[in-house]
Amino acid sequence: MLPGVGVFGTGEIANVLVPLLREKGFEVKAIWGRTLREAKETANAQNVSFYTNVIDEVLLRKDVDLVFIVCQPFLHAEISVKALGIGKHVVCDKPAGLHQTDSMKMVRAAQYYPTLISLVNHPLRFLPAFTQMRRCLQDGLIGSLGEVVLMDVRVQMGTLFPEKYNWMCDAQMGGGALNLVGSVVDLVHFLSQQQAIRVHGVLRAYTKTTPSINGIRQITAPDFCNFQMELASGTLVTVALHSHTVPTKSFSQEVLVYGSKGHLVVRGGDLFVLKESQQKEEAVYVDVQDLHVSTNNSLLPRPYIKGLCKMVGALKEAFNSKESSWIKAPVSTAATFEDGLYVQAVVEAIRKSNETRQWQRVQLTTDVPLNHDQIIRYGYARMSTM
Repeated sequence: MLPGVGVFGTGEIANVLVPLLREKGFEVKAIWGRTLREAKETANAQNVSFYTNVIDEVLLRKDVDLVFIVCQPFLHAEISVKALGIGKHVVCDKPAGLHQTDSMKMVRAAQYYPTLISLVNHPLRFLPAFTQMRRCLQDGLIGSLGEVVLMDVRVQMGTLFPEKYNWMCDAQMGGGALNLVGSVVDLVHFLSQQQAIRVHGVLRAYTKTTPSINGIRQITAPDFCNFQMELASGTLVTVALHSHTVPTKSFSQEVLVYGSKGHLVVRGGDLFVLKESQQKEEAVYVDVQDLHVSTNNSLLPRPYIKGLCKMVGALKEAFNSKESSWIKAPVSTAATFEDGLYVQAVVEAIRKSNETRQWQRVQLTTDVPLNHDQIIRYGYARMSTM
């Protein structure tokens, strides 16, 4: 039996996630929204019978054993910690909280309850092109991992900002290009199996208003991000991301990895290799798989939707085990809360580098481990202030 699912959030990801869950056999039992109106609209659109704007009403339902947290980032840590404390499996969208302190609370809660699933939604890890690229790097197709000298990531997409002002427009609330930067940082870690030791970044908020967002409030979230990372092995990573492409739904992503014996490149969902003895690139993997659910109206990039679909499929395999309530193997490559903490440390270093205009070291925060009572108390205390 697959666990019942509670979904926290009413945005683009929630509207894509619910059909994907159903397509894989999960039953969505409850929808939570910041307001009752938002929750009702999403529940009606997705044909979910129960909706609420009270977090406890979802978490305390006996038919909900798995929660997907795809709401505003400032709520991610609080809901994750509380859900784990009362025995629910958790898949949290990126980022893992607004700051490293939030991420560390999530890590400690996950460590205290190791028998529960606790994952961060970085869907590019499950995109077949990147799983194949990782395998090629491990097999030394372009040289050993230690001989990778450069990684170059370029992402171009339409506007990140909705028609009406919300948290995506506010830098302090985790909005803008940094949300996507987190996925890129995690992807580099996933492919290289190395962490960054220092970064240098530039953030800009070029879009201040839109036709619908005009007046007192201005957009402060960055829509342009360019940064470099130096990995522990000395590999240099360059990333360029902007959201000024027209039309709005357009999306282009290219990830190049240069080794001592050639290079690998993912364009969209296809993987190519060029070895030093070749004159032209050779296809390693071509994405011809189509989604079984309609996502034509979504603003989410198609590679992210496909990766999310694969991750939901992996969760289904994990819960379908006859030996125990779930098995780890199908989701072993998914991002953990520890990975989320590392990504948060890199993103904070990029922010600081943008302010100081200097290279910054990536520093992971440390915290005192929480016991069970502190975890529950932390979750309920933070909930009571909302």
